[in-house]
Amino acid sequence: MEETNRQRKIAGVLQKDLVDVLQKAAQDGMKGVIISVSKVHVTSDLGVAKVYLSIFPSEKRDEIVKGVQSNTPLIRHEMAKRTRNQLRRMPELLFFGDDTLDYIEDIDKSLKGNDDNPIKNPEVLPRRQKR
Repeated sequence: MEETNRQRKIAGVLQKDLVDVLQKAAQDGMKGVIISVSKVHVTSDLGVAKVYLSIFPSEKRDEIVKGVQSNTPLIRHEMAKRTRNQLRRMPELLFFGDDTLDYIEDIDKSLKGNDDNPIKNPEVLPRRQKR
């Protein structure tokens, strides 16, 4: 089903403010870590927002996503303060790690010849799981 204009607008507002909140938290507690919000998808009832985080270095992705998930109530409260003039109700936030950059890097390595050729052997590339 296609997203409505309202869903896209709310997703854009949430993405912009989440970047500020998460990057401020990363500066305070995690030196050398870059967090970006790659995608926000809001459900049609505007009750749930799925947030996909790109984290560099990728070795720390699972640890940082778990930390962000454990601090979801604090992040949601901060977001509610920031968006109080734009949203009546703050959607529930669900955080996921975004592995798109790793997937692209694997394809790039394979195409450059650093790994097995994925054209001759398609089983080389890992299958991505839908969420």
